[in-house]
Amino acid sequence: MAFEQLLYSQIPLSILLLLIPIIIWEIIWKGIGCWKSARNNQLIWFVFIFITNTLGILPITYIFFFQKKKRR
Repeated sequence: MAFEQLLYSQIPLSILLLLIPIIIWEIIWKGIGCWKSARNNQLIWFVFIFITNTLGILPITYIFFFQKKKRR
């Protein structure tokens, strides 16, 4: 109960409503980026994507520019 009171008294509702979509956006892109880098055996990319929080910029960059291309 004390945590809830602290949370609601310190953080305005408008900030919480803005943070929730940002957090969801980051989790989705981080998950996709980590999954693809692990499947491609690119440990360095996996570690950087897993550790950093860049609002999805690093995972998106990896997916579209640095991911190993599949051979047909």
